Amino acid sequence: MDFKQKLMQEGMKLMSNPKVMKLMQDERVMKAVMTAMSIPAKVSTFGENAGEKVAKSLHMATAQEVKDLKRTIRKLEEQVETLKRNGSH
Repeated sequence: MDFKQKLMQEGMKLMSNPKVMKLMQDERVMKAVMTAMSIPAKVSTFGENAGEKVAKSLHMATAQEVKDLKRTIRKLEEQVETLKRNGSH
């Protein structure tokens, strides 16, 4: 059993405890739990934003800009191939 499965199993045991169930009915506790659950996403977003700022300050392309450029190049290559095929007829 991996760590994530074990954690889920223990969480389910904990949630079935009557004391925990009563505690989870408290709105303040639920707000705290929801805030704690949103922290990883906020940290990830913060890291992405920080990385973009560093890339821009160093005049480097961000990952999204590189992805957009690759998509544009692919479209242009397809257009060139289409023009070559149509021009040879």
